[in-house]
Amino acid sequence: MRIGMILDEVFPPDPRVENEAVSLIKSGHEVFLFCLQYDSKNASEVINGINVKRYLSNKIEYKLSALAYTFPFYKILMSIKIKDFIVKNKIDVIHTHDIRIAAAVFKANKKIELPIILDLHENRPDIMKYYPHLSKFPGNFLISPNTWKKKEEQFILKATKIVVVTALAKKEILNRLPINDDKVIVLPNTVRKSFYENSIKLEFKNKYSNHFTLLYIGDTGLRRGLETAIKAIAILKNKIPNIKLVIVGKNTTDFVLKELTQKLNIEKFVDFLGWQDQKYFKSLINSSDVCISPLHRNLHHDTTYANKIFQYMSLRKPLLVSDATAQKEIVERVESGLVHQAKNVEDFAKKALILYKNESLRIKLAENGEGFVKDKFNWETTSTSLIKLYENILD
Repeated sequence: MRIGMILDEVFPPDPRVENEAVSLIKSGHEVFLFCLQYDSKNASEVINGINVKRYLSNKIEYKLSALAYTFPFYKILMSIKIKDFIVKNKIDVIHTHDIRIAAAVFKANKKIELPIILDLHENRPDIMKYYPHLSKFPGNFLISPNTWKKKEEQFILKATKIVVVTALAKKEILNRLPINDDKVIVLPNTVRKSFYENSIKLEFKNKYSNHFTLLYIGDTGLRRGLETAIKAIAILKNKIPNIKLVIVGKNTTDFVLKELTQKLNIEKFVDFLGWQDQKYFKSLINSSDVCISPLHRNLHHDTTYANKIFQYMSLRKPLLVSDATAQKEIVERVESGLVHQAKNVEDFAKKALILYKNESLRIKLAENGEGFVKDKFNWETTSTSLIKLYENILD
């Protein structure tokens, strides 16, 4: 089939989109990817077999995307481009990523009537409640998470199939809406074998070789729990003199984390590296002692996995994670790390100290995680659900 994936972002990077597309190509399909660009270069190119088709956008459209379910402008503008993409590339099935552009997809498909796969990367309506710009005017006046939730439910009911990241996310949808179990497919954000099989150069090995290093990679928004980790460092520095917290990522709220670090006078124990190219991830992980994911508890975090925990596991690193339901369940089941109570600084510090003092425990947890990812929970294994979905979609 000629599969048309819809992404209202620039591409690359987007690991989930790329992983799905590559798997479908390997199973015999052609994949065409609609995405955006903000200049006029490379409108079309092939990346890893994906026929990338870039449509020109601008800052006004980008800002309108946040108001996708407040005003109809974004839906109208994008639907014109999407319809052009569908027709020109003779698409058989539409696979749309997330709900921001979903209304435009359904509008573009109104007369064409192709099957639509709705791929929900996250519980967007719930996580929007924690966006900083929605807590103050004009965001709190113009954008309603409840409206987005109603739209998401409409799209779930209208779509041919739904793809979610965890079984918990599927359960939440089935409890909320009157749809059949087989309409929702679970496709976790696991890592491809190439991530951990390829040899690497350890750019960060010498930098952190004399430290006991806790590593975080990913978005650094406050809901990710890094304030907990930073406050714990203020406790741990007196018990682990060579401790280092390494934070890789960025967010508009980073100033809060940096001000906290200064206030606690622990600047020399915390490194803010900002966002790094993904080619350095393996080096960073291999240079660490413990990898962390101190997420706050909420409906979104409780029903999804952060891809980072599987990257950590695949490179044989023990984890320290919060008790957000999804990651707690898998880490305890696999015995790949320790779990702390979300937002509990003392519990984070206590569990980090246990890992520091017990090297044999770190090794055991790391080996369990590595074995789980390599034997059972890598992309090549878990993506079979996606392949089966497309084997039957036209039926």
